[in-house]
Amino acid sequence: MNKRARFATLLVGTAVALLPLAACSSGDSPESSPTDAEAGAESPPADGDGGATDPGEGGEIQGPEFNVGITQFLTHPSLDAATQGFKDVLQEKGVNVNYTYEDAQGDMGTTTTIAGAFAEAGFDLILAVATPSAQAMVNQVTDVPVLFTAVTDPVAAGLVPSWEANDTNVTGTSDLNPEGRPAGLIQEVIPDAQTIGFVYTLGEANSVVQLEALKQEAEELGMTVKEAGVANSSELATVVQTLSDVDVIYVGTDNTVVSSLETVVLFAQDNQIPLAVADSASTERGGAFARGIDYYQLGRRTGEMAYQILVEGASPGSIPALAGTDTEVLVNTSSAKEMGLEFSEEFLAKATDLGAQ
Repeated sequence: MNKRARFATLLVGTAVALLPLAACSSGDSPESSPTDAEAGAESPPADGDGGATDPGEGGEIQGPEFNVGITQFLTHPSLDAATQGFKDVLQEKGVNVNYTYEDAQGDMGTTTTIAGAFAEAGFDLILAVATPSAQAMVNQVTDVPVLFTAVTDPVAAGLVPSWEANDTNVTGTSDLNPEGRPAGLIQEVIPDAQTIGFVYTLGEANSVVQLEALKQEAEELGMTVKEAGVANSSELATVVQTLSDVDVIYVGTDNTVVSSLETVVLFAQDNQIPLAVADSASTERGGAFARGIDYYQLGRRTGEMAYQILVEGASPGSIPALAGTDTEVLVNTSSAKEMGLEFSEEFLAKATDLGAQ
């Protein structure tokens, strides 16, 4: 039995075993997972179904075939861009890769199921996209190189012991924005803003890290943060209503909230409250402004790590985890207008408008 067939058997068997539990799950599990329609994008293609990746501009596909498993927490444009960047680098370098792709659809239990199957599938390398998928994978896979991307704080999430090189099988890239300082950006755009509404998922470790950083920065600037936490995307429309009295709403790199960002955008527009976001895809989808990470470039950095491991023989632990550095100031003037926000000419001069009409 080849590796792909073996993986399919493992995953189906594990999923069937969990069906009785899923049928009687309690309120601790997400009541509904984000669909592709909610996420606003299609799932990346399961290239494992079609064999090795095609040659790109980088040259002919050559050398031994590597089997790479990719697990993504859910589908939304930022995570999709990271996955695509990862694959593009290996294609451009002519690496012969057979991919198996699994989407957990925002369900924590499914991340564990996928991790268990990946642990037994005999992959040459695994890519885990977003913190929940990375945590599940690292907990179960110890003998295969594991790369993570779109993770805010890999140390706090327990993925690596530090940002330095280590002796584990894990490394990757973080979307921790060293220049982010969202409260400072908000104050620059809206000088009289006093209260920031922060929408986040209670169970996402990356969002808790962002919340604490935002609260500390806001306090330094004489601002306050009002929290609006959700357990899953089905609660978002109700919980966001609690932010009707804030001066501005901020959505960070929270996977569950970003997957249903249009819900927050509509609320912000209806209530004339500016919405700040943290990446280019969220700005395109209706966020008014951001100093954002480029997730495609983040994925490409992770792809470079994969090349070092697969082709050059590097140990994952010998490659320090990296934080993204490709940032830019972004605005969506069309959506901002619907939120009652007008930017100064000075601010617009240094920003890229993703919503100009």
